[in-house]
Amino acid sequence: MILTGFKKFYKQLLFDLNANSKFYGAIYKIYLKHFYKPSKDSLAVLIDEFSKKRGKVKFIQIGANDGFYHDPLYKFIKRDAWEGVLLEPQPYVFETFLKRLHKNNPAIHLVNAALDYNDGERKIYRIAFSNSRWATGLSTLDKSVLEKVIASGHIDRLAKRYGEKIPASINEYISDEPINCMSVDTLMSKYSMTQLDWLQIDAEGYDYEIIKMFNIEKTQPSVIAYESSHLSAEDKSACEAYLIKNGYTLQQIKENTVAQKNTIQ
Repeated sequence: MILTGFKKFYKQLLFDLNANSKFYGAIYKIYLKHFYKPSKDSLAVLIDEFSKKRGKVKFIQIGANDGFYHDPLYKFIKRDAWEGVLLEPQPYVFETFLKRLHKNNPAIHLVNAALDYNDGERKIYRIAFSNSRWATGLSTLDKSVLEKVIASGHIDRLAKRYGEKIPASINEYISDEPINCMSVDTLMSKYSMTQLDWLQIDAEGYDYEIIKMFNIEKTQPSVIAYESSHLSAEDKSACEAYLIKNGYTLQQIKENTVAQKNTIQ
């Protein structure tokens, strides 16, 4: 418990320094430019190579959460001055973390919404008894995904690891709240996204639906990186077939699938 408490304090300290200290931010950027090396066989290796080759990357990130912990893009947004849009539907996470982290970066647009086929409102399902990063990272538009994770015992193990009290009843594990939704057409038009180099998706089992919403025949993202580990076998297969049909080559990197357009330079 002492070690877990120290890790939590250390992570919060790093976040606060990145969000609030311009001096630390400058030092961190120097480190990223001259000393940082991504872990072997990680998604970061591919992002690092792409970012160096492409230069100023235009991107959209769906399900950004706090934009920092376990975030695949933050280092490259910081190091290489990426430009784009981050969507995070959870109001608490958006206000407490994401807005603070990018408040001084005019190249980054923050949207407190989920992506959907139409503008409007719908429910998101979340762990009811915790606002910790491990819990908010599991929030999803597909309630069945969260129910499966709970049934597997994964939630209980995480709660015990981080010293969180587990509810007495399984009915108290999940809560829902209304969130804003934005369509792809609205998103692309509002932020003048005429070029999309990198599309990053972490939607807890809703990733295939997001890819279909983007109408990739029209929007033509150069790279689509999505978390495929929560997809059903049927959706995983259908998503891969859809991407291949539209001229993408696929690569599996741990829990993520990366689809690169075959015409990418």
